Amino acid sequence: MKKHNFYAGPSILSEYTIKNTAAAILDFAGTGLSVLEVSHRSKEFQAVMDEATALVKELLDVPEGYSVLFLGGGASLQFCMVPFNLLARKAAYLETGTWASNAIKEARLFGEVDVVASSKDANFTFIPKGYTVPEDADYFHFTTNNTIYGTEMRYDPDVNVRLVADMSSDIFSRPVDVSKYDLIYAGAQKNLAPAGVTIVIVRDEALGRVDRPIPTMLDYRTHVKKGSMFNTPPVLPIYSALQTLRYYKELGGVKELEKMDLAKAAKLYDAIDSSRIFEGTVTDPADRSIMNVCFVMAPEYKELEKDFIDFATTKGIVGIKGHRSVGGFRASLYNALPMESVDVLVEAMKEFEAKH
Repeated sequence: MKKHNFYAGPSILSEYTIKNTAAAILDFAGTGLSVLEVSHRSKEFQAVMDEATALVKELLDVPEGYSVLFLGGGASLQFCMVPFNLLARKAAYLETGTWASNAIKEARLFGEVDVVASSKDANFTFIPKGYTVPEDADYFHFTTNNTIYGTEMRYDPDVNVRLVADMSSDIFSRPVDVSKYDLIYAGAQKNLAPAGVTIVIVRDEALGRVDRPIPTMLDYRTHVKKGSMFNTPPVLPIYSALQTLRYYKELGGVKELEKMDLAKAAKLYDAIDSSRIFEGTVTDPADRSIMNVCFVMAPEYKELEKDFIDFATTKGIVGIKGHRSVGGFRASLYNALPMESVDVLVEAMKEFEAKH
């Protein structure tokens, strides 16, 4: 039976990425060696790093004066690396979910943090608006997409300070005005590659402005200078990321990906909104994520949640159980997920509703 993978992360990868990565595990670039065992200093792998860097810049239209890094440690390491390198006096943060809260906790180890707004009291079911970012902040940090709660900021905030964003779960799903940002980071395991590598896009002039000593491995300048090769990089995830980036370019780039993502999300949200037994957890369409669609059973049908998951499993649908913080269901519609899978889920919802 064909599987329809809605896991939130690690998550679905394109067939293109999986096949090409699998081939390189057996024979990388005609070397007779696996990509798992080849030297990261070899000219063959250097070519991988160079092309992946160039494609990130091309697909996101990164302007001059920015460096693209491929680092280990996941996005969670960036929660401390960002303030370590950028927080000189005070930073502003927007609290919209678990990962934003974790980033705030880490930033407070390095200086003053102004949480300009939070939706925590409403279980993060909306994106705060109408807040003011202090003009003396070193940067304004926000999380673009909240995988657990199903909210998303599909825009670049217009404020009077430089931006820093965690785009782990929606990078390459919309055009971004990179020139507004001092730094963008994204764990790869949702929209790009297997877990193990994090992309960082950093404005070179933003670095070196804090007085504190920074450990070598946590200093972005170390990795800029060494081209992400100061220590052994996560070779396999970077190679997989390159395959995904090639695939994105073949599809027509970020604008085409956004069209496909919007269409998938619209179809699923329409099914939820027109249902009598399912209901969305994020009610304002402007705040709804097109990457992670969260929904639950209406109160009078609450006891049927496990039954629906069991029913969906018979259709080949996997990974739709909601996070424990929200309950219900979560369907992750990352770039690699085909419309066919959304159609199967929608039909399963309609069939289940007709029976109950």
